Amino acid sequence: MGNVIVIDWGTSHLRAYLCQLSTKNQLQLIDTKFALGVTKCNKKFEAELFNCIDDWVKKFGKLPIRMTGQIGSSIGWKETSYLPCPVSPDEIANACLEFICRGHDISIVPGVSCQFEDKHHDVMRGEELQVLGWLNLEPNHQQGKYLVCLPGTHTKWVMVENGKIILFKTAMTGELFDLLNNQSVLIQTPSSDFNESSFEQGAKYTLESELGNFSHGVFSVRSNQLFGKLSQEEASSYLSGLLIGSDVRAAINASEWDIHSLNNVIIIGADHLSNCFSTALSMQNIPSTICDAKLSTISGFSKLNQPLSIS
Repeated sequence: MGNVIVIDWGTSHLRAYLCQLSTKNQLQLIDTKFALGVTKCNKKFEAELFNCIDDWVKKFGKLPIRMTGQIGSSIGWKETSYLPCPVSPDEIANACLEFICRGHDISIVPGVSCQFEDKHHDVMRGEELQVLGWLNLEPNHQQGKYLVCLPGTHTKWVMVENGKIILFKTAMTGELFDLLNNQSVLIQTPSSDFNESSFEQGAKYTLESELGNFSHGVFSVRSNQLFGKLSQEEASSYLSGLLIGSDVRAAINASEWDIHSLNNVIIIGADHLSNCFSTALSMQNIPSTICDAKLSTISGFSKLNQPLSIS
């Protein structure tokens, strides 16, 4: 038995989990802390990490640290490789990058890449661990075909078959929302209050729009306010619906999978975003199941059977 720190360090946020390691390499959550994401901490990764976990280090000493996400990208601390799909949990575990910092044994999980028939590539870091964690939660997840949606700054739609990640597609839904909500002419006063009716109105607009209509339709956020169809307080929720609706519509029309042949879509993410994607999917009569992102992340680290310390 011992303790280990596992970290999901993405573009916008650092999420650190202090866990207890059992004799079977299963992790049990003890405590959680948050800090700045990769693009928010001015490349001071070492300082940001150890400021975040300082209390744990003082109490437990030099614990092993495992990290996943954008911290292993070209804009992160130490760049890890991209493993090509299809890829299994064992292949990901065996490709972790290991180093020592301030006496702590640290490892960073590699990213995953895929290539489509049109020769375009896609990449992800961090989400693959949550997918593997979801696979690890139930034995029956290891068999069959599933489509997993991971909403966030860069939403991922991941095709999983018989315990392996086969391919995936990325949508910049969250980043577009942040840019348009805070730095465009569309919204003068961004609101953090969520209006479900306005969200569904925006989602309906893009779910039912003609192909190629997105760049025209997004201006409706502005014009609807000008003509009294949308208040300033409702505009952010409408924009969110418009973007998520567009994301969901693209997933429905994707040639890489047949979404209607699947029992449901698995959603792994923060509660609010997961509920928004679930709502948009239900508007197209597509069922979904929401899985907690924290649970999936910790389960994913448990699944990686590589030793947690450097030998």
